Amino acid sequence: MTTLSGTKLHPAIIPLMAVAAGVTVANIYYNQPILKDIGESVHASGAEIGKVSMFAQLGYGLGMFFLIPLGDKVNRKRLILLLSTLLMITLAGFSFATKLYQVYALSLFVGLFATSAQILMPMAATLDSVNRGKTVGKVFSGILVGILGARVISGLIAGWLGWRFVYGISAGMVFIVAILLKLYLPNVPPKFKGNYVGLLKSALSLVGEFKILRQGALLGFFTFGIFCSFWTTLTFHLSNAPLNFSASTIGLFGFIAIGGALVAPWFGKLADKGNTHRSLLISVGMIIASVILLKIFPYSIAALVIAIFFLDIGVQATQITNFARIYALDEHAHSRLNTIYMTTYFIGGSAGTYFGLLSWKMGEWNMSTWQMLLWGVIAIGIVLISKDKKAGSSVHA
Repeated sequence: MTTLSGTKLHPAIIPLMAVAAGVTVANIYYNQPILKDIGESVHASGAEIGKVSMFAQLGYGLGMFFLIPLGDKVNRKRLILLLSTLLMITLAGFSFATKLYQVYALSLFVGLFATSAQILMPMAATLDSVNRGKTVGKVFSGILVGILGARVISGLIAGWLGWRFVYGISAGMVFIVAILLKLYLPNVPPKFKGNYVGLLKSALSLVGEFKILRQGALLGFFTFGIFCSFWTTLTFHLSNAPLNFSASTIGLFGFIAIGGALVAPWFGKLADKGNTHRSLLISVGMIIASVILLKIFPYSIAALVIAIFFLDIGVQATQITNFARIYALDEHAHSRLNTIYMTTYFIGGSAGTYFGLLSWKMGEWNMSTWQMLLWGVIAIGIVLISKDKKAGSSVHA
């Protein structure tokens, strides 16, 4: 593989970037299965320690808006290595935290510095413009495996060694991938020459400039919202009668989702051939079909496994196709395009979680699946009104 400038790349660089992205972003989600253990060690109540997840997500959100655009202004390799170093130091500090305020502050900084994963993804798009969808799909799958596998890994390490080792071991993993990135990640010269304020303004201006970006961001909002709504309410559904699954059994369903995340990059190949519209119709159709299956067979384990697998493929394939579309809009603004898309994407996830919990409160699983189905119909509507058959056509407002 060669860069746009003709620089030869190591053949393992994209898999390395995928692993690095997964190792990095997993740190935001390690806290979820071990909140009780952390709370007991710092003498915090359940309500107090529950805010740890909020601070990690808040830090990630702040980083997405204020740090990711820097990928267009400064040397991306140096920025990634700087954020990785700061993340490693923060994780090491986390493993020694003894006070609740320390846990809060460190969680915020973990989220902030973990945004280097979102700088790796647009960088991958820059490195391989010919197979952009396939390449970005691999890195995005690394992020998804990190998100989905974090809860399983965290629970296992905490059960064997204690929760502090989760962050200590993670600091070591970040250190290893940072060394490998330093050795093999190429230098890509930045294209934006203005100041930081101008950089943020130009990122916001992209929303009005590109119709595909607006469509893609809205589609990401609703599909990731379905994803988060599903996983939020699934735990309640599985733990209730008549299933009555234990927490450890419920955690195993995450492996099904990881399998879906590994299949989804195939849709990136479809996007590279210019079939983005068809790809989106198929992927969003999978989401709707999965939700319908969940609604018709709410207590069938076989139906649940099939639905989880295809729901995850549908959600992730939609995002991969969206990335292929938006990264083709402006070769010099990949990080800023990613800022707009991913900020909207995670707002959608938060909204999906909120409405999922609200729907569960109103009517448990039946109402939750109706909410997901409604969002799926909105998502397919966005695809249908999109007239661009491939990235690059009708891109401007």
